[in-house]
Amino acid sequence: MKAFVSWSGGKDSALACYRMMKQPGIEVAFLLNMLAENGEYSCSHGLRASLLQEQAKAMAPMPIHRRAAEIGAIPTTVHQKKIKVGMGIPILQRSASRKDYEKEFKRAISDLKAQDVRAGIFGDIDLQAHRDWIERVCRERGIEVFFPLWEAPREALLEEFISAGFKSRIVATHPASLGPEWLGCEIDRDFMRKIKALPHIDPCGEKGEYHTFVYDGPMFYFPVSFYEEDCVMIEKHWILRLGAGIRQKVRG
Repeated sequence: MKAFVSWSGGKDSALACYRMMKQPGIEVAFLLNMLAENGEYSCSHGLRASLLQEQAKAMAPMPIHRRAAEIGAIPTTVHQKKIKVGMGIPILQRSASRKDYEKEFKRAISDLKAQDVRAGIFGDIDLQAHRDWIERVCRERGIEVFFPLWEAPREALLEEFISAGFKSRIVATHPASLGPEWLGCEIDRDFMRKIKALPHIDPCGEKGEYHTFVYDGPMFYFPVSFYEEDCVMIEKHWILRLGAGIRQKVRG
């Protein structure tokens, strides 16, 4: 069954994608990414559309170890992994205002259904109202839904994410929960220790405390190149702007 992943570029959508890639009969055929009305940044994480495109180009349609086994060559080093570059996973990006979000989301999944996509994969953990909305919208378009992370223990999800080899950094925080000093923080076991020590903070950021950008992992052909630009406050969130590629030095 062909499926799309509702793609934010962050850790939860990446882990949901990874889990479903390992399920027999599921083919991750597309990433679906919703952008703000101007089409320049993602709605949820404030990531540049161009950076998300580079992320999709770096991704394999299945975990690298499984893909290598199927073609008879198992990469054993990072260098070998980088050599096996494919075409990535196609990403469908649609811009929408808050008012037109549902209409544009429905239009997007209808276009995917025309490409023989029959299911959607979502990284929600326990926000029931959002799950209800997803199920209704997809049902109205004849799309089956999967929530592979639903109600999983938070610490177990973070441990799985880190142990699988994902690399990710914090790119947005809600100032009522986490300050700008958390921007750029790597999601690793040191982060796990620090975040668990904070009261009233969901370790996975499910309540919007923080958002992440995944730049490498078990279904990436190679790491995504990026650089930090600046820290800005947008719509009551601290945002770390990232640029795609390598920052060019200014000659002077």
